[in-house]
Amino acid sequence: MTHSKIRPVPALTPKKEPKAIDVSIIVPIYNEQDSIPLLVSKLFETMDTLNCSYEIIAVNDGSRDRSIDALRLASDARTELRVVDFTRNYGQTAALMAGFEHSRGEIIVTIDADMQNDPGDIPLLIGKVREGFDVASGWRSDRKDAPISRNFLSRVANALISKVSGVSLKDYGCTLKAYRRNIATNLRLYGEMHRLIPIYASWMGAKIIEVPVRHHPRKAGVSKYGMGRIFKVLMDLAVVTFLERYLTNPIYLFGGFGMITVIGSFGVLVWALALKLFAGTSLIHTPLPLLAAMLFLIGCMSTLMGLLAEMMTRTYFESQGRRPYIVRERLNEPSI
Repeated sequence: MTHSKIRPVPALTPKKEPKAIDVSIIVPIYNEQDSIPLLVSKLFETMDTLNCSYEIIAVNDGSRDRSIDALRLASDARTELRVVDFTRNYGQTAALMAGFEHSRGEIIVTIDADMQNDPGDIPLLIGKVREGFDVASGWRSDRKDAPISRNFLSRVANALISKVSGVSLKDYGCTLKAYRRNIATNLRLYGEMHRLIPIYASWMGAKIIEVPVRHHPRKAGVSKYGMGRIFKVLMDLAVVTFLERYLTNPIYLFGGFGMITVIGSFGVLVWALALKLFAGTSLIHTPLPLLAAMLFLIGCMSTLMGLLAEMMTRTYFESQGRRPYIVRERLNEPSI
């Protein structure tokens, strides 16, 4: 009787982390086939003058033109250009997230593909991060866009976001930014939240500086932004405000609103009784009792929603092993 030899299972080799480099440039691209050759040329021209290792990550966000062909041609010429091609259009936020996740740089720079941002300003932003800042945010001080539909509305939106968030920036919409790696890779963005990245960074304790950068008129393609962006910005701002102030204690928001409406219901009821006692107005001839009942029910429902949100918040943190804080540094950590 022969016995078959049992072959030992080879040990699994640990997955090697990609070699770190100095700078990653992330470029979200959507229907920019005419801008890509000049963009890539200018990026290489700028980065080749710096004494650092770098990569350019172009994220093709489901372009419907020949952008991917232009990127393939450019990546064949220079291996520093990496291409991430989406199956469909997911939006700029998803494109930036993909770029962050695929990057290897200790400093991560984001820039638009339409050549309105100037690649020549990248060294300035990198220099600010190397000085000790965590985020260097571009400010298009002399913006070359439509005066009313773009510039004026942008200034109003920036002022509103700065006021509500407490992070004062003149130009939230400028894609040209530089991040320290530990900030960019800890971001989790959804929807259209890419405009509000500095707010997320500030939650992590990031040091942010705003740097004036050049801005050029669009030379090719068409703008992807319209008036509908205003509504999206307002909704995103509402989400960010909620997450910042009430993520870990939503009962304060829902319960506070519920308390106000319950108190309001009693106030309306007292008003209705006063009209009956002093003005002879029958309760069935005024809508005040119905209004008081509605306000009371809304208050109760809001308070119950707050309690439900509290339970969901605890489930969110505990199920993912997350903590409602981020540690920057540990000193004299005891050895295990």
